[in-house]
Amino acid sequence: MTKYILFLLVFLYTSCNLTQKKAAEVIISMENRGLIADSGMVVSAHPEASKIGVAILRKGGNAVDASIAVSFALAVCYPSAGNIGGGGFAVVRMSSGEISTLDYREKAPKSASRDMFLDSKGNVINDLSVYSYKASGVPGSVDGIITLYEKYGSLPFSELIQPAINLALKGFKITKNQAEDFNSLQIEFQKSNPDGCAFLKSSAWQEGDLLIQEDLAKTLERIRDFGRAGFYEGETAKMIENEMLRKNGLISIDDLKKYKSLWRKPIQGNYKGYKIISMAPPSSGGIALLQLLNSVENQDFGSFHSSQHIHLFAEAERRVYADRASYLGDSDFFPVPISQLIDKKYNTERMKTFNLDKATSSKEIKEGEISMHESEETTHFSIVDKWKNAVSITTTLNLSYGSRIVVKGAGFLLNNEMDDFSIKPGYPNAYGLIGGEANAIEPYKRMLSSMTPTIVLKNDSLFFVVGSPGGSTIITSVFQVITNVTDFQMTALQAVEASRFHHQWLPDEIFYEKNGLDSLVIIGLTKKGHFLKQRAPIGRVEAILVLPNGKLEGAADPRGDDNAQGF
Repeated sequence: MTKYILFLLVFLYTSCNLTQKKAAEVIISMENRGLIADSGMVVSAHPEASKIGVAILRKGGNAVDASIAVSFALAVCYPSAGNIGGGGFAVVRMSSGEISTLDYREKAPKSASRDMFLDSKGNVINDLSVYSYKASGVPGSVDGIITLYEKYGSLPFSELIQPAINLALKGFKITKNQAEDFNSLQIEFQKSNPDGCAFLKSSAWQEGDLLIQEDLAKTLERIRDFGRAGFYEGETAKMIENEMLRKNGLISIDDLKKYKSLWRKPIQGNYKGYKIISMAPPSSGGIALLQLLNSVENQDFGSFHSSQHIHLFAEAERRVYADRASYLGDSDFFPVPISQLIDKKYNTERMKTFNLDKATSSKEIKEGEISMHESEETTHFSIVDKWKNAVSITTTLNLSYGSRIVVKGAGFLLNNEMDDFSIKPGYPNAYGLIGGEANAIEPYKRMLSSMTPTIVLKNDSLFFVVGSPGGSTIITSVFQVITNVTDFQMTALQAVEASRFHHQWLPDEIFYEKNGLDSLVIIGLTKKGHFLKQRAPIGRVEAILVLPNGKLEGAADPRGDDNAQGF
């Protein structure tokens, strides 16, 4: 009897401890997480845009409806990258399992030519591909947004664009970061817009100042009332053409009328049981992301941010970016070897020269044997609705505030995406990216991009929605955040907050965020032969993770004013 009582006490004590342990595990599992929601989530670069997106979800709109509202809202409240004068890519996965990817990247105007940014001696003319009227490609954002709506939208279009119109007319309070931006760019805005624009102010901008954009509101109203024709034809189109004629720009009304976004075949692959869905060329993002995942899939990562982990990823990245420079461009103009580049055997072969103890010089790395300067101020947003429809969209003007030129009377900024072409073979763009024949300038061609909007499935169910701005660092930011979740078992917030690093083949350096690497790790990498350089924050990832209980974790990058909202 005594033994039985003793056994019972031990059993009860052990059970109690196990129960407490499980309870503790539940508590721990919810620590260090982002915003948790039951029915819908929007993660974007600005609180006003996220708020508008969630309001659409609450009204019964689906994820695409919300994406349309957020796109237009960002054109108002996040003018450094949100836009109607730029372009982008959308990855959509409906709850039915239907997958679509839309390319609304800008195009070169009809009058563009291969050597348009070179002088008579064949030298690159400084800033012509960046800060001039010739720097702008034909905008694709409005056509892309309307094309998405026509296929998947459910609420009236006017209800989706009106919040942005209201935001432009009534104004919104700018953030501290925006005030600093506006103040630092006053000379550039004045030079590019001598007749004035909404971003110019006689006194210094302060956090909380109201930014009102009446001309932009009128342009949005024309889109609301006339749809695609409200931008690519009529009054707005004439304003764009007049702007070009004044300063020897290239975009004509005919270019605008002929612009069409395109549904592309998604780039898809598998990684350790997860299905990766991303964007095809002219985005290099989907191909490069799968190449990176394939390259490291069977390798030992070591511990997180150890010299082994960073060495492995950097070596994979330098090989993939070498391929990018030679093989990637607009697949409508150049035969991009997609299936070969994303083949697991090909990428395994590429890594055979990987040495665990020694860095490979980028001079020794060439593109693989195959038969045959993007913006830090791009912006990304991720959306999931109550039906688990998901949208991942990345859009841009290229550099921060694009060309800095506001279309007179129309109130929106022009892009400077022509710099994303290879303006001269082997010559780096504004972000140090090298390109060749595949990305040479041709009329109506779309310039190569690093944008990587991505959706990840687990057991054929929605698992992760992710993307980032950051020019050449977009691909590596998305790559690292995905592996942070899948391999290092991080929460969405932990994965997004973790410091990042980047290698892009040329220049032959590992870039890392300030205070992002342990000093012993830096010493270890240096001993392996790597060159390291500290830099400003890398990327601004917006992610949504579907938890095992079906709830949504939204993670907004703390590197900016980014914001997650859900319900």
